[in-house]
Amino acid sequence: MRIADPKPDPATPAVRVCNVSKRFRLGESHDSLRDLLTAAWTRCRRRPSTQSSARRDFWALRDVGFTVSRGEAVGIIGPNGAGKSTILKLLAGILRADAGTVEVQGRLAALIEVGAGFHGDLTGRENIFLNGAILGMTRQEIRSKLDAIAAFAGLGKGFLDTPVKRYSSGMYARLGFSIASHVEPDVLLIDEVLSVGDAVFRLRCLEKMRQLVTDGTALIYVTHDLDQMQSICGRAVVLE
Repeated sequence: MRIADPKPDPATPAVRVCNVSKRFRLGESHDSLRDLLTAAWTRCRRRPSTQSSARRDFWALRDVGFTVSRGEAVGIIGPNGAGKSTILKLLAGILRADAGTVEVQGRLAALIEVGAGFHGDLTGRENIFLNGAILGMTRQEIRSKLDAIAAFAGLGKGFLDTPVKRYSSGMYARLGFSIASHVEPDVLLIDEVLSVGDAVFRLRCLEKMRQLVTDGTALIYVTHDLDQMQSICGRAVVLE
């Protein structure tokens, strides 16, 4: 369960993850009702399998718990497959936990996958308005920050009015981070996506993240770059 409070209480943690577990079933992927019905029909026609369902279950997370206060940066580290991105998706409300609770206080912004939330046929300008609205900004807020978002992302007017399907992965990442950071979020989730940007932009992102934390944003940062993580985060959660 995810609880989002538009008026966060300063006395409570910005993020609370309590005994959270998440299970996936190997070999199955249902992204739509059509896929789910097709898979159900296939199972009905198939002979009963001798393999137990328990063997097909994969626990990405088991009994994970931590809190993040306002104005605190916490890193999440661990080997590939440890569940780092799964944690972020649970916090963002993309996935639902099978056990435990996930609580997020206030406005949340997330940068989990390059280009996530962008519509390829819309221009950069149109995607700024679309993403800003999804993240809870009013149209007036977006208008007032449009130039700042474009400038931080390094997009000139030519690219700003070009469909984003023609953007490079680095341009996607720059625009996505710029939108998320200008939302003035109470909670900001950042995955490894900054690795696709150039060195100069990564430094600008790190500085922006430090500024957001100083201003009271709770930051959760997933990365394999321990030096970079230590330069921002005061502590880390290690997943095995």
